[in-house]
Amino acid sequence: MSNQNNFTLWLTGLPAAGKTTLGKAISQELKNQGYKIHHLDGDEVRATASEQLGYCPTDRDKNISLAIDLAKKYQDNGYIVIAGFISPYKRHRQWGREKLDNYIEVFINSPLEVCEARDPKGIYQKARTGEIKFFTGISDPYEVPINPEIILETNPKDVAECVNEVMEYLKEKGFI
Repeated sequence: MSNQNNFTLWLTGLPAAGKTTLGKAISQELKNQGYKIHHLDGDEVRATASEQLGYCPTDRDKNISLAIDLAKKYQDNGYIVIAGFISPYKRHRQWGREKLDNYIEVFINSPLEVCEARDPKGIYQKARTGEIKFFTGISDPYEVPINPEIILETNPKDVAECVNEVMEYLKEKGFI
């Protein structure tokens, strides 16, 4: 779609809250409607970083800064960006607001116990045993967003319901 409004949907929430799953589903829905989309995922960006980034606050800052720079480049090249990053600190999300055009914060609100039960990678267990330091929600804080544009409750809502909420918001606000 040549006259699309570029924006970044910034999906934030605890590990295993559903950021990747929802990001892929939202991206697919927008692609199906003819929009030019780029999906940025935290694990992918971390894996492509030029240095090995851990989870301490300094490394998290570097990771989010890199992600925002990448999102900006895609926006500048005409893409709608769907970005799924824990971005645990308020300052991370503020950086996105300051640097990205049409930044839309989407808080994936899933309780810690639900995320821990989902845990597809077994990382919560590693965090509980101390194998992973600075783990968001366990040994490092997740600062809950104060005024996100969208709050998605992934428990009890399913993926389709959450995608529909996002699409309704985007239509209502004139982004699509």
